[in-house]
Order: sequence, then structure tokens, then C-alpha cells
Amino acid sequence: MWCVARLEISRLFLSPFAWIMLALVQFLLAYMFLSHIEYFAQIQGQISAIPGAPGVTEMIIAPLLSNAALVLLLIAPFITMRAFADEHRNHSLPLLISAPLSASQIVFGKYLGYLGFFLLQLVLIALMPLSLLAGSAIDLYQFGVSMFGLFLLVASFLAAGIFLSSLTTQPIIAAVMTFCLLFLLWIIDFAAASAVSGQINWLAWLSLLGHFQPMLSGQINSVDLSFFALFCVVFILMTIRRLDAARLSL
Repeated sequence: MWCVARLEISRLFLSPFAWIMLALVQFLLAYMFLSHIEYFAQIQGQISAIPGAPGVTEMIIAPLLSNAALVLLLIAPFITMRAFADEHRNHSLPLLISAPLSASQIVFGKYLGYLGFFLLQLVLIALMPLSLLAGSAIDLYQFGVSMFGLFLLVASFLAAGIFLSSLTTQPIIAAVMTFCLLFLLWIIDFAAASAVSGQINWLAWLSLLGHFQPMLSGQINSVDLSFFALFCVVFILMTIRRLDAARLSL
């Protein structure tokens, strides 16, 4: 499993495309970060006299991490699209699944490899809010919970992306399918808002955004944690089943 993870990480870091995505995300978020700081500086004098006025964490960090979640949703499909689709297209999948590794070891290895790459991205994102400590106080607890929520969100993106990559031989098709699924689960929260009150709102429970937003405000609850854990486990298990089926068909 670990050898597969190391191989995936090395593939990513040897790919110019991955580095371009990494740089693009940092550039976009740095621009947004500076925009939030400028806006907060403009209104700080107006809100400072208000009791319980929002501070740096609410006005700069939370919007930044909210934007980061959306940006990562956009790029995750293009990173995971080659997970298994490239193996299919290059006819190297039979060689991979004939290795002395179980399907679960292969899938978890690839998953951990992609997760390791995005962990670097999250560390770079976290450095921007932490730089504010040089001149102001931030709510470290809320920031920590928000970053943990962003990590769980990214882990969910990757689990779905790897599974959908195993369904096709074309990476671009895998990317489109992943983006469509994740975007649907992102905007489904707006459809949930119009659901009939008094009924079990399954749409709200399926919403990625609905489970991420409470963590942005520093709230951790078992429902959100269970959702992200279940989401990842379901897609990883489906990928393992898919790989087992491919091994039996050889």
C-alpha cells in the first residue's frame, strides 16, 4: 500500500500539470486573501464600536476557507482523473492488479498518495491565515476546526474522484463526471432549503456544503463527521469492488 502511495505522490510531483494546479490555487487564494484584508481594513473603523462585532477570523479567514473549498472542488477532478483511467488507457491495469497486492491495498495506496498531495496544498493555504498572527489575534480553535473541515471535504472529493476514474478509460470523462457529481452535491443545499418543513430533509443531509459550513464557524458535531466518514468509505469500497471485478475478469 505504501509503495503505491509513494508512486502516486512521485507521479504527481513529476507532473507539470500538478504543479500548475498547485500554483494556480495559491495565486487565486492569495488574491482573495488580500481582497478580504483590504475590505476588513476599510470597514474595521465602522464595526469596531459594535458589541460582539465580527473579527479577523469571521471576516477574513472564514471567507478565505470557504473560497478555498470551492476552488479545490474545481481542481480535484482534474487531479484524480488519471487515478485509474490512465491505467485503463495505457493497458497497465492488468499489470497493476496482478501485482502481489490486494485491491484494497492498491486503492488505499492511490488514495493516500492523492491525499498527501492535497495535504501540501492545505498546508500552503493554512499559512495565509496564520500570517495574520503577526499583526492581530485570531480564533485558533475556529481556524483549526475550519481547516479540519476543509481536510474532510477534500478527502471526500478524492474518494469520489478515484471511484469515477475507475469507471472509464478516458481521464477527461472521469474529470467531468467527478465535477458534475461534486457540484451537484454542493448546490443541493439550495434545493434542500425549499423542502417541505416537517419532513426528513434528505437533500440537506446529502449536501457537502451543508456539512462543511458549521465547521467553518467552529462547530463540530457527530452528524457532519459521520457524513464525511461514510462518504469516503462508500466510495473507497465501491472502488475496491470495481478493482476486484476487473481482477476476476482477467
